[in-house]
Amino acid sequence: MAQAPPSAAPAQPVAPATAQQAGETSRFLPGFTVSKVQTSGTTIHVVKGGQGPPLLLLHGAPQSHITWRLVAPELAKRYTVVAADLRGYGDSGKMPDTPDHANYSKRAMALDQVEVMKHFGFDRFPVVGQDRGGRVAHRMALDHADKVTKIAVLDIVPTYYLYTHVTKEFIQAYFHWFNYIRPAPAPENELKAAADRRPPPTNEVPAEYQRTSGTIENIHAMCEDYRAAASIDLKHDEADLNKKITVPLLALWSAGGAMGRIYDVLAIWRDRGTQVSGKGLSGGHNLQEDVPKEVLAELNAFL
Repeated sequence: MAQAPPSAAPAQPVAPATAQQAGETSRFLPGFTVSKVQTSGTTIHVVKGGQGPPLLLLHGAPQSHITWRLVAPELAKRYTVVAADLRGYGDSGKMPDTPDHANYSKRAMALDQVEVMKHFGFDRFPVVGQDRGGRVAHRMALDHADKVTKIAVLDIVPTYYLYTHVTKEFIQAYFHWFNYIRPAPAPENELKAAADRRPPPTNEVPAEYQRTSGTIENIHAMCEDYRAAASIDLKHDEADLNKKITVPLLALWSAGGAMGRIYDVLAIWRDRGTQVSGKGLSGGHNLQEDVPKEVLAELNAFL
């Protein structure tokens, strides 16, 4: 009787790496170099690679710039790609609290990134943002219309629309939008306890995400980002409801996800811009990680 083959050895946990320093080569984006850029508000952790015209990539919550690892190296064949950690996320600076949450407003986050691009010598550039990064890109296109040449947003509709069209479906799909805005430290403590209960990751990507999103400092900053979205960001957005984005705007979303199920994404964005195109894709919320080839094809055609 043949002997059964030995079972595969269990995957071993991966120890999270330490933060990379300026001048080092990125561990996750081959050919990209790490920088620490001092803005007027904080210090932004950035990787830059490629050559050609500039392109800014902004991530979502609770990720960091490495969410673009499957897309950015290909884009870098045609563009000088800058992928940054938003303030409060990844290895970028964590700002002190203010009663109005202004330090985590999308206005402050957008200014950071405009200053990052200026640091590298880029006064005008296209920006691609997924999730929270898309909301920062939206605000950037309104506040810095002279800087943004094109804007692509992945799997979002405007914050103001969501909070002024609250439905049962929205609450069920995006409960965290309401959970995280509760006063500190209740949501922070719950999220930290959940992070501490997760088993050690066996892959370097989740290990890196755990390193940058599992600390109480990063968790608190993320909650402040959501608190700003439900307060000061709404004031800024309301003041600009009649201001249209006049540069080309591309909206991509998960056709089978909550965005595709609940909202007419294209119609909502067409109410915000004058040159809007877009389509649903087959991946989940993190399109750039789920269907990078589809995202690349759409971005290359758009840019």
